[in-house]
Formats: sequence, C-alpha cells, structure tokens
Amino acid sequence: MAVFGVLAALMGVVGLVAPDALLEVMGFTPVAGSRRADEDHTLVFVTASSMAALNVGVYYVLAALSDWKAFFRWTVPFRLLTCAVFTLAVIGGRAPAGFLGVGVWEGVGAVVTGAALRHERGRMPPGADEALRPRGSGGS
Repeated sequence: MAVFGVLAALMGVVGLVAPDALLEVMGFTPVAGSRRADEDHTLVFVTASSMAALNVGVYYVLAALSDWKAFFRWTVPFRLLTCAVFTLAVIGGRAPAGFLGVGVWEGVGAVVTGAALRHERGRMPPGADEALRPRGSGGS
C-alpha cells in the first residue's frame, strides 16, 4: 500500500507542477494556456484533484507505516466504486478512452488490496484481529 501511496503522491505532484503532462497521461488533449477560454476551468480541477491525490498518497503511506489495516479495508469498496464511475464516464462519452486506465488502476488496486487483506487475515490466529474491529461491532 505504501507503493500505491507514493505513486498517488507523485502523480499529485506532477499535476501540480505540470498539469498538461498529467492530462496527457490520462488521455486528454492538453490545450495551450493562450488558447483556453476564460470559462475553461480545467486547470482548477486538475489542481484540486492533484492536491487530493497528493494528500491521499500521504495518507496511504502513513497508514502503511502504522499497519492500519482497517483503513485499507475501507478503501476497497470505494476504489471499486471509483473504478465503476470512471469506466462509465468513458463508456458514456464524458471522458476519453485513455481515462479508462485510471479506472482500471483503481479496480485492480482494490482487488489486490482485498486479496492481500484476506490472505493476511487467513494467516492470523483466531481472534488476533479483534483490535481492528470498530467498537460495538460484536464480531464479523
């Protein structure tokens, strides 16, 4: 998970420093600043999402360093949702085909994370993950 965090943080930095490069990687055709319409807020959204990616990347690294498995369990369904939304954006014509890679990245990441958590849980002695359950959950 630390690797994902570092990659997310790096992509966030790329988007903050060179937004057109990030747009190209995701399959969007960058528009030169002088050709942008006054109402074109693409760079605002790239800046906001890049800052979010940087933050999320740091969260992942910190969670990995502290071995916070609950955090990673929470990411699995939301990364699958992200995969679905991004894939539907491509299918529905709201995003270019290259953007599908972002959805695939999220979906594969969710499946790998879920599988790793399941594998690790299977190696634990019974009751060893009690400290990871929310209070009052009463079990699985």
